Parts: sequence; C-alpha cells; structure tokens
Amino acid sequence: MPDLDLGESIPPHTAHAVSVSLPTWKSNIGYEEGEDWVVGRMTTGYPRFFIHRSIQEFAADIVARVGAKASKAFLFPNRQIAARCVSFVKARAPPAVAASLDTVHLVLDTTQPGAGALASLNPAISAVLGSQDAFSFLKQYWQHTGDGVSSRRAEFCHALLKNGLLRLDDGATGPVSPTSAKPCRGPKRYQRPSSMDTTAKHVSPDREGVAAPDLQETSRFLEERFGRNLDVSFVQPAKSAIKRRIAGALRTDSELSRAAPPDHEMEFNTRGVVNLREEDIYLFPCGMSAIFNSHRALLSTRGNMKSINFGFPYVDTLKILEKFGPGVVFYGYGSESDLDDLEKHLQAGERFLALFCEFPGNPLLTCPNLTRIRQLADRYDFAVVVDETIGTFANVNVLPFADIVVSSLTKIFSGDANVMGGSAILNPNSRYYESLKNWARTAGGLDEDTYWPEDVMFLERNSRDFVSRIDRTNANAEAICDVLRQSPVVKTIFYPKYNETQANYEACKLPNAGYGGLISVVLRRPEQAVAFYDAIQTAKGPSLGTNFTLTSPYVLLAHYQELDWAEGFGVERDLIRISVGLEETEHIVNVFRGALKVAEESTAASQEQ
Repeated sequence: MPDLDLGESIPPHTAHAVSVSLPTWKSNIGYEEGEDWVVGRMTTGYPRFFIHRSIQEFAADIVARVGAKASKAFLFPNRQIAARCVSFVKARAPPAVAASLDTVHLVLDTTQPGAGALASLNPAISAVLGSQDAFSFLKQYWQHTGDGVSSRRAEFCHALLKNGLLRLDDGATGPVSPTSAKPCRGPKRYQRPSSMDTTAKHVSPDREGVAAPDLQETSRFLEERFGRNLDVSFVQPAKSAIKRRIAGALRTDSELSRAAPPDHEMEFNTRGVVNLREEDIYLFPCGMSAIFNSHRALLSTRGNMKSINFGFPYVDTLKILEKFGPGVVFYGYGSESDLDDLEKHLQAGERFLALFCEFPGNPLLTCPNLTRIRQLADRYDFAVVVDETIGTFANVNVLPFADIVVSSLTKIFSGDANVMGGSAILNPNSRYYESLKNWARTAGGLDEDTYWPEDVMFLERNSRDFVSRIDRTNANAEAICDVLRQSPVVKTIFYPKYNETQANYEACKLPNAGYGGLISVVLRRPEQAVAFYDAIQTAKGPSLGTNFTLTSPYVLLAHYQELDWAEGFGVERDLIRISVGLEETEHIVNVFRGALKVAEESTAASQEQ
C-alpha cells in the first residue's frame, strides 16, 4: 500500500486502524512539532498517542452533559482505573489542577426495555474530568499505562448514551440528560456516529462502524451488530483460543466452538512448561497495559522497591518504571558489562523488585543474556519480566527464564492492524507465582478483565493464521537483510541473526524458527536516510508487526525530544525501522533495491552541488 496520502489511516479506510500514513521524513518532523499541515490531516494515529476521534467525541459529549465548559475528559473502562488515574495526577499536578478533577461513572440502565440483553457486555464507562491545565497530566496516565478505553468500546457506549441506555451511577435511576441533540424516538436502523464520518464511510458495515440501538430494538441491534460476525456467545471461547495460541498449545485454525477445550491440550505447548494452564495467561486492552499491570502486581506482592530496566527500551516501559513506584535503575546498553555492574551492586546488598527487558530490544534488536539474568534473579531474589513482542513466541521461548512474559498482541499476533491487545503469562514455576495468583484474584488485580468483547473477537479472528504468517515474515526479513548488506550506502544493520548478541537469541530460539520480521538500518549520511525513506514504496507510519511492510524513522517518532540521550546509547537519530510484511519476496526485495538506488543517487547529486 505505497500510495497513501498524508494522514490516511493504515490500513486505509479502516475505522479502527492502529497506524497513520506519514509518507515523508518532513511529515514525521511536522507531526512531532505539532504542525497543523500534518496533525490537521490525521484521521487516526497510534491509539495511545493519538486519542481516537470516536473517543474524543464521546468524551466531549460527556463534558457537555455533566461537566464544566472548560474541562477535558479521559475515558476508562471502570472506576478502579479512573481512581488510579486521579491518584497519579494528584501526586504530580499543582494543587489547583488537582482540585479540578472529577469523575463520572456511566453504567447500563437496566430499567430500560431490552437493556438486559446488553448486560453480559458490561458497557460501562468511567470518565476523569479536569481543567485544560490537567490535560497533559491525564494524557501521561493514558499513554503510559494503556488502560484507556478502546475506540470500539467508545463507539458502542456512546451509541447507548445517545439512546438513553446509559445512566449516571450516582443512585439515580434515569438515563443521563440528553443535550439539545435528542435521539429520535422513531424506528432506527443503522446510524454511524459523526466521529467516524472521516473514515467509516468507506468501510463495510460487516467489518467496522457502529449501530445505535433504538430502545425498542435492542435485541435486533444485538443480532445485527454481533450475530452474523461477532456473536457474543463466542467471546469466552475466543478468549480461550487466544490464550491457547499464546501458549503454543492450539494447533488448529478452525472456527470457534462453544465447547470447552480439553484440559490436557495445554500440556503440549511450545513453552516447554507442562504445568502451564490457560488461567495463567491474562489478556489486556494493549501491550503497555500488560506491562503496567505486571509492574503493579509485583509492587503489590513484593514491596516498594526499585526496578531495573535492562537494555534500551520501548519508551513507555521506562516511563512506567520511573513514574509508578520508587523508581528505576537504567542499564541502556543491556550488555555483559552492564550485567557485571548489576552483579556488583547485588553483591553489595542492593535489592530490586524486578528486571524488565525486551527480547529482542527495540529498535536495536539486541538480546540480553537471559541465562545469566535468570541465575542472578534466583540468587538475589528479584523477578524477571520479559517482553517478547518482537521475538514473538513462534520464534523464541523465553518463559523458562522469566517470572512474567508480556507481549503486545496488537503487532504480528493480530497482523491486520485494526485492533489492540496485550497479554501477560505467569510462569507457574516462579517463586512468586502463588503470591501473584492470589493478588490477581483480588479486586483491582489482573482479573479486572477490561478487554472489550468486540476487540476480543477481532483479535481471535485475526490470529488464526499467526504461525504461518511468522514463517513468511521471517523469510522476507532475511531476504531484505541480504539486499541491505550489499548496499554501499548502508552503515549498520540491526537484526538478531547478525548482532553481536546472536548467541543469546539462539539460546531461546525454537527449532526451525527464524529471527523475526523487524529490521533496523542506519545509512551512511543523513540525506541518504531522508532520500531512502521518502522513496521507499511501502506503507510508512508508526507501529510494527503488520501483515504489510511498514517503514518508520523510529527514533524521530519515539525520542524526538531526547535524540541526544538516545544517541548516547548507540540509537542514532536517523535510524530507519522496517517491519517486514507478507508481500511476495521478489517484489519486496525490488522495492528495497529501488529505494537504496535513490539513496545512492542522492549522494551523487549532493556531491555535484
């Protein structure tokens, strides 16, 4: 999909896309600078950074109905999360800003005809309202934790609010007072919220969009919204199927069944842990939510200790460890010498909550020495949390080395780039397993289950061919690496097969698996990087793990305000990250050859000048 306009959703015409087209180097800088010629054209963006327009409209409607004119609202799936957001802001904001905070809870009005049919969906919303000055603090919580509502939940619940099926949870029995735009009382069929007018008009109603139910037609609405494609009776089987795929125990791509899967199926999994159970795998609205709640779990069960961030991290992982709890010790290289230094501190008596790392890391694709980390953790009593998003559990098995394994299911597990998701696995052989499981069963623990049913159904459907897609991206990535390695304009390639930490990757690599679909490359001159990026005929935007090749000037997007800091850890500002897709190998290789040729010609042109 090379011919996408600036600001168009990726994939195009997809109401819940998780990426957005930034087709030139200049447009990426414009986005980071907040320039209107870029931001004003964006129909969507990566959901934790760009608040989806359907969420924005719902929040504005809530403010208009119950809030002050100058206030902003951030939406969360339950009151516990909203309360955590309020606590976060109050601990950091000036007193006047903290005093502006308020919460509004909307729940299903079961007194309305047909509302009982919606109860199993738990269509609740908790809004945190604050002044304009509170926006940046609220946005921090939203972005770092990933615990905000999904765009599908917002669409659905907003439709219910418009039709009088949600009420304030304040002891009142009636619906929330409507604004001047009162819902029609005549028969209704399908009605799309205006928030989606910019994208949903191109989308088949079978796949995306939202229907708004009339009070008299709730049953019909449910049938038409879910019955043909997203039958709510399949939500629990879908969750089960997703968890078993994550465990490497489900070996079929067949349609869902309402029948419970056999218990013994989990014994035969690719994780090499025969006592792993489906109940040890938790689903979250996105990958950062899995990381954040794993950190919460460890703080609650192990005490208030600093954590270790080992290796150059995805940006919000480090922010979580810095801002939630007593702090973090950062080892940005993730090298053997960093482990030597850590061991000295441990020997001197320092103690830590947990070590968080990625396998491989993003964007340098280096791998920490999990064998040595596990030995240190056992000796000095700290937990190990491994993010396997980039390696993927079809290529590597890190669970034997970890107490908790987290992953963003938004990426290659889904592939279609139209739904968010995350997971956390508790290793049943961990010394912390029982305390974590006990905490998970309590209110506000890992069992909050805030993953919206529609998102569950889309993720299950998308992930059925996950393993076969991994095989294809592995092969395509190696073919692209071969082209990059032969180019005179390429300075450095980052890929697990060629990094100095390859042995660490091999220690966790599954038999007959590959090295993943993510490559980072640095060209020899900045102008070459710009020419290459502008010329490459792939989709260009944030995110990774898509079924199509997606290219991004990753460091500009992730670390624009801290480029010098990133370069201090070997992460160069002109680095280009390539998420390899499922295209025909010969085609995608030629695409890269063409862009490299343009980069070479840009050097010759600049020398002539």
